[in-house]
Amino acid sequence: MTAELIIDARNATGESPVWQPDENALYWVDIPAGRLHRWQLDGQTSAWQADEMLACIVRSPQGHWLGAQESGIFRLTPQADGRLHAEKCASVEHARDKMRFNDGRCDRQGRFWAGTMQTNMGADPVGALYRYDPQAAGAPQPLHAQLQGLTVPNGMAFSPDGKTLYLSDSHPSVQLIWAFDYDIDSGTPHNRRVFVDMNQHPGRPDGATVDAEGCYWICAIDAGLVLRFTPEGRLDRTLELPVKKPTMCAFGGPGLDTLFVTSIRPQGIDLSDQPLAGGVFALNPGVRGLAEPLARA
Repeated sequence: MTAELIIDARNATGESPVWQPDENALYWVDIPAGRLHRWQLDGQTSAWQADEMLACIVRSPQGHWLGAQESGIFRLTPQADGRLHAEKCASVEHARDKMRFNDGRCDRQGRFWAGTMQTNMGADPVGALYRYDPQAAGAPQPLHAQLQGLTVPNGMAFSPDGKTLYLSDSHPSVQLIWAFDYDIDSGTPHNRRVFVDMNQHPGRPDGATVDAEGCYWICAIDAGLVLRFTPEGRLDRTLELPVKKPTMCAFGGPGLDTLFVTSIRPQGIDLSDQPLAGGVFALNPGVRGLAEPLARA
């Protein structure tokens, strides 16, 4: 299967692709640049600049975005002048300095989950997983960690019925994907177990999604692959990309049958073997995905 380059974005760290059906558009972020990008089916592109690094985004019913940045969760509104207006909804107290949010998404009920990591990819397990619970209007509320002891939380996805939460840790010292039973009423994960040991597969586990058949797709960063695992944790499909560091995949397109993949453009190395690094790609894997839930806020 050939991966089609849809935009040579040259993102330092492209992440968090989200399909927006009412615009026929794909949105994603470049984390260190603090930039929100949009690509439309007609080929038009746009970008908006935030004041902090921007790690992941989810859409709200009101039409704005919620984004996890360095210092918390923000309500984000693109402006005509290219700025991304940000209003803080919830603050975070990191375990130490120089940390930021990383991967995140909504559960099937619209709760926004996001994990934190050290900006320098340090090996200390000081990252945490947070659930954003919208509060009444007023001062930003502090976030409370729901799961601690993570290094680089990633690969978050929910099964079609919402009753299984998947989560990975991308750090080279971990490289595991876990599954949790998920209480859809309380928004609480429990019964954590290893779903896939990525030390037994090429690449490290990065961003992920789930298709309509309940299979789990995850980017194998450093290996230039996207891997599909059945709900039993069996590898049943491998897709190749023309870059070494794919970061996250998401289903989109009018039929939710296109798999979009963001990537990293490494700095300070020879890219002659991967000149399209940092681009956004599209593949047709032969299965459909699921629409991303809107955030409760």
